[in-house]
Amino acid sequence: MNVLIIEDEIALSKELEVFLKKEGYVCELARTGKEASEKIYVNSYDFILLDLGLPDYDGLELLKEVFKATKEASVIILTARGTVDDKVKGLNMGADDYLAKPFSLLELQSRMHAIIRRKHGLKKSILPIKGFNIDIDNRTVAWKEEQVNLTKKEFDLLHYLVLHKNRVLTRLQLTEHIWGNLMDDDFDSNYIDVHIKNLRKKLSAYEESDWIETVRGLGYRANIG
Repeated sequence: MNVLIIEDEIALSKELEVFLKKEGYVCELARTGKEASEKIYVNSYDFILLDLGLPDYDGLELLKEVFKATKEASVIILTARGTVDDKVKGLNMGADDYLAKPFSLLELQSRMHAIIRRKHGLKKSILPIKGFNIDIDNRTVAWKEEQVNLTKKEFDLLHYLVLHKNRVLTRLQLTEHIWGNLMDDDFDSNYIDVHIKNLRKKLSAYEESDWIETVRGLGYRANIG
């Protein structure tokens, strides 16, 4: 999933980036409101971590821009302690959650997982799909008691398709949410197809995976019913 970190404290922004990348997220940084404003109108994000105390921008005004630019992103407000009014205003405007600085990175991870579950109507972190158990929190897939050996990208694709079950996701959407908006130098438009093929092959070793459908000319869909 693609995350935009809007934070002017260099040390904190890097700490967030390193931690979230280890947890499988694709991250971009914006250290000013102007930079963030430009990014939200051009790129697509699953999460936006927004520091309200930016040096060049009113954080709540930037929050308004976020909601004008996208309805897909979940927003977690980052604030200094004591700014209760801003927290309340941000939540009333539509932010999904807030964290007061200093905060635990594990708490941030827990809040993000909770938002994913709430946003997609999930009661638990483990999704039972066609005989497989997809563990969102631990980023694993199991068939009965046996772990399915997926790569990071294969898990990301499966996770994203399942969260948006029965919805056609284009190759561009999958690319943005799995690889981010800035691709590796060796990125190729065929990557999505190759990873889907490998994912199907690995799942089919345990159970038929034809529920991951190719929608000709558009993209892919997890046809779960």
